[in-house]
Amino acid sequence: MKITMELLNYEVLKKSGYEGYVLESAPEKVMQFGEGNFLRAFVDYWFDVSNEKAGWNGKCVLVQPIPQGLTGLINDQEGLYTLYLRGRENGEKVDRKRVISSVSRCINPYEEEGFRAMMELAGSDDLEYVVSNTTEAGIVYDPSCRMEDKPCSSFPGKLTQVLYTRYKAGKGGLVILSCELIDNNGKELLKCVNQYIDQWGLEDGFRKYVNEDCTFCSTLVDRIVPGRIKDEEEMARLEKENGYKDLLLDVGEVFGVWNIEGPQRLEEKLPFKAAGLNCPVVPDVTPYKKRKVRILNGAHTGFVLGAYLGGFDIVRDCMADDTVRSYMNKMLYEEVIPTLPLDKEDLMQFAGAVQDRFNNPFVDHELMSISLNSTSKWRARNMPSLMEYIDMKGSIPACLAMSFAAYIAFYTNDIQELTDRGLVCRRAKGNTYVCSDDRWVLEFYWDHRDDTLEDLVHSVMANEQMWGEDLTEIDGFEKLTVRNLEKIRKEGAIAAYASCL
Repeated sequence: MKITMELLNYEVLKKSGYEGYVLESAPEKVMQFGEGNFLRAFVDYWFDVSNEKAGWNGKCVLVQPIPQGLTGLINDQEGLYTLYLRGRENGEKVDRKRVISSVSRCINPYEEEGFRAMMELAGSDDLEYVVSNTTEAGIVYDPSCRMEDKPCSSFPGKLTQVLYTRYKAGKGGLVILSCELIDNNGKELLKCVNQYIDQWGLEDGFRKYVNEDCTFCSTLVDRIVPGRIKDEEEMARLEKENGYKDLLLDVGEVFGVWNIEGPQRLEEKLPFKAAGLNCPVVPDVTPYKKRKVRILNGAHTGFVLGAYLGGFDIVRDCMADDTVRSYMNKMLYEEVIPTLPLDKEDLMQFAGAVQDRFNNPFVDHELMSISLNSTSKWRARNMPSLMEYIDMKGSIPACLAMSFAAYIAFYTNDIQELTDRGLVCRRAKGNTYVCSDDRWVLEFYWDHRDDTLEDLVHSVMANEQMWGEDLTEIDGFEKLTVRNLEKIRKEGAIAAYASCL
């Protein structure tokens, strides 16, 4: 007989016998735009730990950023949900469960009652922070928004409404922590708010309040959040273990860091340092973004294309292979890290965590999903390290150079056809795969499919639309790429990687 579990709430949690930390009521200190898996596994987790470890005693009110969302479900569960942080730490397998109790409720501002609730919270004495993750498209200025909209369609428009209500109520400025994955997210958000102040003809006192009393922080977020567990059997097992049904259950990797750009005094105001959390306040997040792009993302783009040609399908299996793992580590520690403008010990620790993250036993990260748009990815993630290494050392870094040849090999390996889906190639295993990239990139490789190896390499490297410059002008790089591509085609990508070690 199938037992029907009760939906998670505080009463059901007590009956389940859960022995972890729970905070049932506290002042609502955070207004959070976004209620999806990422924010709940990241921001709300940090605040939850701060309640336990630093006595922060605060709750987050989630605001649904678009007309459809999770408001009803979150409120049905009284803001509670189960978070599993899974992965490897120092080589050890980790699977941690925590019931998050830092969320008090969710508001849907597209309903009259919800809009009123958002504005009441805006004027609250307890409110200290606004957090947002409204996707990359969320921080945009939409001139069709009006002050009298209930609410504005754009997130910056809603935030301007919230801040104006707070200003008119005579309440202090807020700290705004923007988590959207765009450069200078906090600065871009402030720019949009100032545009609405101009458009709506709001008074100079409010402009001063926004730009001087409020603190808009650009932040850099780093945690992989797969979110839902799709396996029905595993979900049934967890429900049985937990003693309740949780329709908001969330999953993230163990690793997490939140770099927050702001004045040093902010570090003492935020509860994270006192809670011992990895959320440093820094004067500029740019070097940390560079660290993430060059090390974490650069490692992906640097090894996955050749590894896929060599027969691998997921990242974890690559980390179990001595050659691929050693090739990646040599690239990171000997070629990338020396070019970065941060403390070397910090960089070594970050790079050390990469291997654990890639070796996550709970995440099947497919190489083909990482391969999307590899032309722009190699240019942004790997090319700067190659160039800076050459400038610094006067020689070409072996692994980064090989990654470029592997990129060309991936886009030209036994080309079959060009379709609406992309450029169809075939690997040694026998299966076809589809290269997905900008159409002009795919058409370029299709047009050059019959080139000699030397002509192909020259055409790719001289294509300034791809790289922003002519790579054939780098002394020795073209000849080396021809040799590397020849080695990949004759001996296979894994043997080519081994030749770099």
